[in-house]
Amino acid sequence: MKNYAVVSAATDVRRSFAITLGLQEGYGPTGTTHTAADVVAAAAEWMKTKAAAGLNFLTGTVSGEGTVVYAYPDGPGKAGSGTEPSTTFGGEVSVLYSANLSDDEVVGLLNELAAHLGNALGQTRVYVAYRDRTWVLQAEETATPTGETVS
Repeated sequence: MKNYAVVSAATDVRRSFAITLGLQEGYGPTGTTHTAADVVAAAAEWMKTKAAAGLNFLTGTVSGEGTVVYAYPDGPGKAGSGTEPSTTFGGEVSVLYSANLSDDEVVGLLNELAAHLGNALGQTRVYVAYRDRTWVLQAEETATPTGETVS
């Protein structure tokens, strides 16, 4: 059995991130349903494009497929609910290859990757978390089924 040692200069503050995406394109039963493999392919495409250009990128893990469960107001004293297949692309900023990135640079990369994945899956919204922050990206000129838009 081999022993393992800590790689010098490969320790830093943990900087976790997650991008959560719906896998159903569109709303209602007629939408196309994507798979976690589609997310893997889109993420790899983005990374390879960045790497080929000598630019920074983030690596991570697609966690498989789950189900988002949600509710929404539907008139006085009423609420609707729904479900949607989902997945999460998550990871850590690499202490070996990306430790030099500032938090602002990481946020920029996360937004870029989230938009790329959202476009690949035809999503209106993509949910992003980094360290102790979370935010929602919404495709411009789109509205949710409850009419929410971005300005």
